[in-house]
Amino acid sequence: MLDAQAKTLNGLGIAIQMEIDGRDFYQKAASESGNELGKKLLTTLAAEEDTHREVFIGIYEAIRSKKSWPIVDFRPDGGQRLRTVFAQAMEEPNSLTPAQATELDAVETARLMESRTYDFYKAQQRQASETAEEEFYESLAAQEQVHNLTLADYQEYLRNPAGWFVKKEHPHLD
Repeated sequence: MLDAQAKTLNGLGIAIQMEIDGRDFYQKAASESGNELGKKLLTTLAAEEDTHREVFIGIYEAIRSKKSWPIVDFRPDGGQRLRTVFAQAMEEPNSLTPAQATELDAVETARLMESRTYDFYKAQQRQASETAEEEFYESLAAQEQVHNLTLADYQEYLRNPAGWFVKKEHPHLD
């Protein structure tokens, strides 16, 4: 049976790999995206996955050497960078382009990945042996949920750009 430190390090190792896989997926999807919003959104998601990976590596090394969970100054922005990408798209309604099936497939895959990552972080949170660890996984799970909701919004945009724009602008009929 794994002791607490080995169990924590194992979970962190899995999380590091999940973030690497997520970053790689988003970078590839961004390079294949057919519209500017997709490229920006997917590139931003790739950067966030890489930030998570860097934090996990730091925690992993600290636990491995100190044998306890370190103080982590990790504060997700609550999706602010992702909302900025959509705000920019709303400023340029002429850039609205219908999606290709491959892009919709990529978004669906991304949403599934984010959902699985969320579930993993919630499980890690429940198994946490220290308050700092529990809070860290809780904040990561929340950020993964924001990623999933943002991808759902992007999915709606891809399916119906004009309808998405109208919905976001809340026009009034006089």
